[in-house]
Amino acid sequence: IMRILIADDEPTSRRMLQRMLEKWGHEVLTAEDGELAWGIMQQEVPPDLVIMDWMMPGLDGTEICQKIRSSDLIKGAYVIMLSIRSDEEDVIEGLSAGADDYVKKPYSPAELRARIQVGERVLKLRGDLENRVGELEEALSKIQTLEGILPICSYCKRIRNDREYWEQVESYLSEHIGATFTHGICPECYDSYVKPSIERVRHQEKRLEIVKRRNGEEESSQ
Repeated sequence: IMRILIADDEPTSRRMLQRMLEKWGHEVLTAEDGELAWGIMQQEVPPDLVIMDWMMPGLDGTEICQKIRSSDLIKGAYVIMLSIRSDEEDVIEGLSAGADDYVKKPYSPAELRARIQVGERVLKLRGDLENRVGELEEALSKIQTLEGILPICSYCKRIRNDREYWEQVESYLSEHIGATFTHGICPECYDSYVKPSIERVRHQEKRLEIVKRRNGEEESSQ
């Protein structure tokens, strides 16, 4: 389902097209002149697709196309131009103005529906691409953060994050690159920390055993 704007100054054609689009399940907005159509396109939630007649009072179809393409907020809208002008030069002019498709009047409902479905697929692909680009930009930003200078404590090795809080290295990397961690012991740390601890425990156990043995001998001699 899409939000579709119909811009046509001919009431009968506009109503017929509106009924068709609503029957196909779309939400429909209408405008009877170019100025009103341009005003609708500047709404907070603009239409996804525009079907407009070339010749209209106020702004004509080519002028609206040019305005749409020059606007950063709505330049991605899909525009289908309708016109009785069918010469090759007219088609080229309409597409050059920024229309994505050009349908000659009179048109068949089946043809128009097929053209709208093409527009729907194109809009979906654009949306998927924009989402993917956004994900890549976010990933690049995280990588650039990691490639920069990271303030790290000389003693506890915690990292100061963007909010000026100190957090464990594992938490910081997990937040910025989505990595998960498993913990192990490298050979150097094993020799430096773990092995001496094990030897101390074993030494203490031996001393305790000796003490117990001596106490047992003393008790038996008595």
